[in-house]
Amino acid sequence: MTRFLFLSFFLYISFSSTAQVMTPEKLWSLKRVSAVGLTSDGEKVIYQTRSYDVEENTGTSKTFIIPVKGGEAVQINNVDSIFSDGKTSASGKWRINPKEVKVEPVTGEDFYPDLEKSDVYIYDDLNYRHWDTWEDGKYSHLFLKDLSTGEERDIMKGEPHDTPLQPFGGPEDYIWNNEGTKVYYVSKKVKGKEYAVSTNTDIYVYDLATKTTSNLTEANEGYDTQPAFSKKGVLAYLQMDEPGYEADKNDIIILQNGKKTNHTKAWDGTVSSFIWSNNGEKIYFVAPVMGTKQLFELNPFGKKNSEVKQLTQGQFDITGIVGQSGNKVVISRTDMNHAAEIYTVDLKSGKLIQLTHVNDDFYDGIELSKVEKRMIPTTDGKEMLTWVIYPPNFDPNQKYPTLLYLQGGPQSPLSQFYSFRWNFQLMAANGYIVVAPNRRGMPGHGVEWNEQISGDWGGQNIRDYLSAIDAVSEEPFVDKERIGAVGASYGGYSVFFLAGKHEGRFKTFIAHDGIFNTRSMYGTTEELFFVNKDLGGPYWQVPVPKAYTEFNPINFVEQWDTPIMIVQGGKDFRVPVGQGLEAFQAAQLKGLKSKLLYFPMENHWILTPQNALVWQKEFFKWLEETLK
Repeated sequence: MTRFLFLSFFLYISFSSTAQVMTPEKLWSLKRVSAVGLTSDGEKVIYQTRSYDVEENTGTSKTFIIPVKGGEAVQINNVDSIFSDGKTSASGKWRINPKEVKVEPVTGEDFYPDLEKSDVYIYDDLNYRHWDTWEDGKYSHLFLKDLSTGEERDIMKGEPHDTPLQPFGGPEDYIWNNEGTKVYYVSKKVKGKEYAVSTNTDIYVYDLATKTTSNLTEANEGYDTQPAFSKKGVLAYLQMDEPGYEADKNDIIILQNGKKTNHTKAWDGTVSSFIWSNNGEKIYFVAPVMGTKQLFELNPFGKKNSEVKQLTQGQFDITGIVGQSGNKVVISRTDMNHAAEIYTVDLKSGKLIQLTHVNDDFYDGIELSKVEKRMIPTTDGKEMLTWVIYPPNFDPNQKYPTLLYLQGGPQSPLSQFYSFRWNFQLMAANGYIVVAPNRRGMPGHGVEWNEQISGDWGGQNIRDYLSAIDAVSEEPFVDKERIGAVGASYGGYSVFFLAGKHEGRFKTFIAHDGIFNTRSMYGTTEELFFVNKDLGGPYWQVPVPKAYTEFNPINFVEQWDTPIMIVQGGKDFRVPVGQGLEAFQAAQLKGLKSKLLYFPMENHWILTPQNALVWQKEFFKWLEETLK
């Protein structure tokens, strides 16, 4: 008997010492996988892995190649001979290269050359800063380089406009036609105040022979993006109709024989990205649906014109399409327990096969979380999908502290994403149940559900949040005395708003780059089209929009009575630094337990390894102090 007990104890200790859970350090040891593309013959996938050295606070990338049919990955140093990025003309004579050029005077030295040591920017119009960068008079232009002579031609010479679009545009913003005679590119050719209030990007066409430019999408005043030609020479692109609405339904437009047709108009969803099929007959696209992102097929030329078919289903996100190889499409995929890897999708069956296994050994060595989908009734009689993430080795007979996760955007999908900051796997590994509702305003549940939040920030979506946490907290394993609410951006706004409205539900709050004062937000943010649409316009209107009265968190500070940690990036110009500082000062002067994390060189996100680790450590330290 004694020997049996000793053996049992030994086995228990051995298992406990080998079973591990996610930690911040482990999270940053993961390799981040991203696809480059398919080889020219379509038989292999080129991809990169990026690793971070926390001590050096830097990252390094390596490039690999692996057969689409599966096999061993091989590291390579040069992809030029096996991969075409589409930026060289069909003749091989010209190549498109974006370059930054100085177009306008902005600095003191620009205006006063003899005062070269001055440190001043001078503006007489809006759009003086964007995202995390002050306007300095430089713009990204497209240059055509003659590969035989070295001659370069700026096809946007003198224009105070950018291509790629800033700050997030890339190679998808400029392409050749199939003949290599014209360049199609995306630009937002408005300026000053008009730039700040407009989403009017257009697709422009530069003719190599005549050296002239025309506007292909002039009639549409919303976003026109991602132009792509089929092998048959048919152009498709994405379009949002409503001017000034950055989260409008994104549709696939096809231009053929001079006629533009919206092929997803009748489909109740919004497109994230797409590619043409190899034969030019179909389009494959990614879109959010029911708390995930899936692969769809559009048949624009078949008998059932504009028929949309969902090809994949499951509790995962397809985060991007690499390309088509035979009867397979190569994609990247994540879920809440796994960072991105590359998979293939069988176009007939929808079956996914994992192609890269960069982080398999890592995940094999840790305990994973259970991720459960629940449908929860809302106050207006609808059903809301809510993700519930449980700690590894969850025991329903225990009671757990619980976090209500408040998604940003506000119109961003709360899907099976894998974040290196708001990482649900890491939260669960620290002993917390995470409740993540697909509240009003999120795509993937129909256009009406997505659009409802604009102008109603403190309304139905806030009630959706409370419906979710109230329903889950009825479970016996949820400790109602240890519930917190956390979020960033619009999620940070939600924290500030709930802090004055939660009626004792929450014992702690964490807000990252959240909107605390909608009036000063309107006065200092840079993309005014966003606040014009979502807040209802300026605060000096008559009547004053509800965003500045009953939905403004600062108006309810007198009811704040709960510990709160506030995180703010110094280079966040979307939700500027004053928002976080105002909130922290209010909490301090009210005598609340509160903390400020200020990252002077970070923007709306935390991007550097050591700052990210500080963020994680302070996040869980705060929860330990206030919930456990």
